[in-house]
Amino acid sequence: MSLRLTPYFVMNGNAQEAIAFYERALGATALFKQTFGEMPENPDFPLPESVKNLVSHAMIRIGESDVMFSDTFPGQEIKSGNQVTICITLGDAEETARVFNALADGGTVEMPLQETFFSSAYGSLTDKFGIPFQIFTEGKQQP
Repeated sequence: MSLRLTPYFVMNGNAQEAIAFYERALGATALFKQTFGEMPENPDFPLPESVKNLVSHAMIRIGESDVMFSDTFPGQEIKSGNQVTICITLGDAEETARVFNALADGGTVEMPLQETFFSSAYGSLTDKFGIPFQIFTEGKQQP
């Protein structure tokens, strides 16, 4: 797999509304949508009922381009400048680590590169120019 950049829109509780809007306005097609309530439960971090219907991850296709969405995770703040991140998708965890470490040089790591339920290597950072990135390895089988 080659390197792919995807805009990632972080919404303030209205991701489902935004997806419907882009479907109408731009003829987008929903490819995937998962709510926080559909994620595997973590007893160390129980989710409040009020956020279970919010979008934890979604992808739509507009023309030949994909756009990813999520609502902010409970407790995280939306502020101007962090609503859009660039998601870098790679097929190899070693290459993911190389890219992550290269972009982290001089930047700020928000979530260290680690295994998650959806990826063998996922992390987020803001590079030294203030550009936020999510970097992950595609292909891990979900339980």
